[in-house]
Amino acid sequence: MTINRQWRLAKRPVGMVGPNNFEFIETTVPKVQAQQILIKNLYFSFDPTQRGWMVDQPSYLPPVALGEVMRAGTVGQVVLSNHDDFSEGDLVQTMGGWQDYAVITPGEGVMGVTKVPEGVTPEMMLSVIGLTGITAYFGLLELGQPKAGETVLVSGAAGATGSVASQIAKIKGCRVVGIAGGPEKCEWLTEVAGLDAAIDYKQGNLDEQIAEACPDKWDVFFDNVGGDTLEAALNHLNLYSRVVMCGGISGYNAEEPIPGPSNLMNLVTNRARMEGFIILDYMPRAMEAIQDLMGWVMSGDLKFQVDVQEGFENIPDTLRRLYTGENHGKQLLKLADPS
Repeated sequence: MTINRQWRLAKRPVGMVGPNNFEFIETTVPKVQAQQILIKNLYFSFDPTQRGWMVDQPSYLPPVALGEVMRAGTVGQVVLSNHDDFSEGDLVQTMGGWQDYAVITPGEGVMGVTKVPEGVTPEMMLSVIGLTGITAYFGLLELGQPKAGETVLVSGAAGATGSVASQIAKIKGCRVVGIAGGPEKCEWLTEVAGLDAAIDYKQGNLDEQIAEACPDKWDVFFDNVGGDTLEAALNHLNLYSRVVMCGGISGYNAEEPIPGPSNLMNLVTNRARMEGFIILDYMPRAMEAIQDLMGWVMSGDLKFQVDVQEGFENIPDTLRRLYTGENHGKQLLKLADPS
């Protein structure tokens, strides 16, 4: 336990992010001070928002500095503890970054550190009951406020967050239509996740496909994509509908700003509401979401899928998979099983 491999941000991306934006470094394992713990990272989470963290501009978190270890959520195992609440061998979720070992001070940082509950796998902790699931839960229920019988449209519906939001809408008694890319993803949405319909945005005119799949229009749009997808959706909203702005993956790697929808006035004429959110605002209430999500997973009402790559050398390429649509469900990378 002397070498700590790291991927650090070497240059800020312009356009599509790639391995050339990062630098591989081998350094020593950091020292552990009082009230700190040393984590050995086992699984890495890959999230579209990571692309935004690389841009040098104000946001809800400071940008990753050049030369700094790339920020990322992880599940790891405590290998050394100087903190009374943690013991060697504990599995924890934290923001460990792209490195083998991380020193964490519980109670500090973006996410702090949370013990993985008994019976919960690292894959579950970084997907359906982790930040991904919690994001879907509060975004849909607090902002979307779906009511039984309403139609909910979800973009990026086969992705990590969209798939959970879609199924929560079904659990709440809604008719749910998902937008995804490719027949395999669409089949998963209808045959496994139980959605009422799935639209393959790669096949034909998206505006026409939404009109066909939502003959009574939609009441809630949970948007993870933005851009042309948002514009097409805004042609089919009902009176008093709600748009939940969760993400805009279509523009994260664009070299120029994506133009705004040309039909925003549809919000006015339909007395609709569009609202964005950041999940960090809801973290004090995380256990509300976790309890419901766990219950739905255990009952079989909530399905999830993870795309697990392997190998430390493949970390930068695995991030890129999010933006090319190669991932199926939550994108993870595994280094090792818990000891």
